[in-house]
Amino acid sequence: MMTLPVSAASISPLRQRVIDEMAMRRFSRETQRNYIRDIGRLASFLGRAPDTASVDDLRRFQVAMQEAGVGVPTMNATSCRGASIASGITAS
Repeated sequence: MMTLPVSAASISPLRQRVIDEMAMRRFSRETQRNYIRDIGRLASFLGRAPDTASVDDLRRFQVAMQEAGVGVPTMNATSCRGASIASGITAS
């Protein structure tokens, strides 16, 4: 897999905090990729930064994934990642 360089200017402070936290916890590259992808899905659903998500927002996100036919394991993992951002678990 080829990785492209990303300038520091193109990374939001939230994304950088998440990346730093995952590195500190020694998440594998694959896990880091999955977290970033799933947090991006939540942000797209919300139309705003994922760290502003409320419990109701996360519930709506889960319902939307279920209605879209997302499998339970994927839905659970995606929801947990979104909740960790919303609750500040990965915040420094």
